[in-house]
Amino acid sequence: MIQQTHEQGDTTPQPPVNPTLHSDASLHSHLWKWRRWLQRWFLTLLPALICLFLLLVVWQWYTMQSGVNVLLLPSPFLVGTALVEQRDLLWSNMLVTLYETAVGLVTALATGVFFTTLMDFSSWFRRGIYPLLVMSQTVPFVAIAPLLIVWFGFGLLSKIFLITLVCFFPITVALTDGLSATDPEAIKLYRTFGASRVRIFWSLRLPGAVPALFSGIRIAVSYSILSAIFSEYIGATAGLGFYMQLNQSTFSTAGVMATIAVVALLTASLFGFTHLAEHLLIPWYYIPSRSAEK
Repeated sequence: MIQQTHEQGDTTPQPPVNPTLHSDASLHSHLWKWRRWLQRWFLTLLPALICLFLLLVVWQWYTMQSGVNVLLLPSPFLVGTALVEQRDLLWSNMLVTLYETAVGLVTALATGVFFTTLMDFSSWFRRGIYPLLVMSQTVPFVAIAPLLIVWFGFGLLSKIFLITLVCFFPITVALTDGLSATDPEAIKLYRTFGASRVRIFWSLRLPGAVPALFSGIRIAVSYSILSAIFSEYIGATAGLGFYMQLNQSTFSTAGVMATIAVVALLTASLFGFTHLAEHLLIPWYYIPSRSAEK
């Protein structure tokens, strides 16, 4: 009886939980994670930023002390001045190059995934197409770019075709290696439960190959900018390569180097965006490394 009374006395109504407190705690947790991620990225980039700063300091000092002609080697100050004065033209031409690069990369990614899937499901197709892929990389794009201009003109199609041709190979090879690295024991486990080959591919092998795919994409990103610039340099009406050629024809070395700086910044930004997308899409891949850091 005493125990029953005690149990009944414990049924005191609890105060209602405020949902705002939970939302605030969740918001603070997300902000803390982003803050830690930004700190880790800053510490990662800090050595490169210091080296870049020292390089600019030495460059500026050399141009001031040696009295070298600005047509041969402009100082970082003159390059920065050209960046500011030509910012509108650089921005408009950068958008053209960025659009060409994005379309070419997406096309190369879709084509690479498609052909890799075909080669994975058909050994005959793999033996037939893989040697052709390797042979395609023996042809320098310096030689094929003028032909693409002749065949497809000065428009967007010739640029996209060259970017796709250059970026297709690293994406295909990386994804092929990722699919080949699937754990055989995991495949046996799936087969034990009656999973079909298609089911194993979509549920096990392809998700496990995504980190390797991103490695190929990061390589393709740097190649894509180079391919776009070169195709514009050969023949175009807009773009950073075209604008670089204009500055070169007017002997504006500072303008050429300002364009090169924009190209380098664009390449680094795309590389960083790819790395960020990789962290967001496959966070499970970086859990072991984070645990090791702790």
